Amino acid sequence: MAQLIMAIPAAFGATAAGTATASQLALVGTTIAAGGMVAQGMAASAEAKSQQAIAEYNAKVQAREAKAIEARTAFAQRRQVEAGRRTMATMRARMGKAGVVAGAGTPLLIQAKQASELELENLVIGFEGGIEAGRAKSQADIDIMQAGIYKRKAKAKRIGGYMEAGATLLTGFS
Repeated sequence: MAQLIMAIPAAFGATAAGTATASQLALVGTTIAAGGMVAQGMAASAEAKSQQAIAEYNAKVQAREAKAIEARTAFAQRRQVEAGRRTMATMRARMGKAGVVAGAGTPLLIQAKQASELELENLVIGFEGGIEAGRAKSQADIDIMQAGIYKRKAKAKRIGGYMEAGATLLTGFS
């Protein structure tokens, strides 16, 4: 790096003795400033690309979370159905043991009410799981959009660095 800096005055016509005119020094300073602006733009672009990668990773995590929630919900619903069948079987067995005719009148209404409550419970499990999975999917979509914003920001920062360098060069050389 030091060799590069030492070589710059010579590139702009400084004498071998190391003397340079004020205009040559201004030219060197302008060139170095322009290079710094390019480097600054590239660094900002790299930072935005890093943010993009993080947002894309977060989106993948949220998508996996949504799938896990859906699987957990389906499992919970299957377990609830099995528990409901055991509950209904126990109810019929107790009615039979008590000598109640389970297929008519009030016992039938009680069984129907219990079956509808069990079905409602199953639907609630599915509904709540669907909402939770939907939240995770929405967050994944937001993360994907954010990654797109960071991608555009990276490009804009890179181009901005070049444009600032160009403006510095044009201003410094005039």
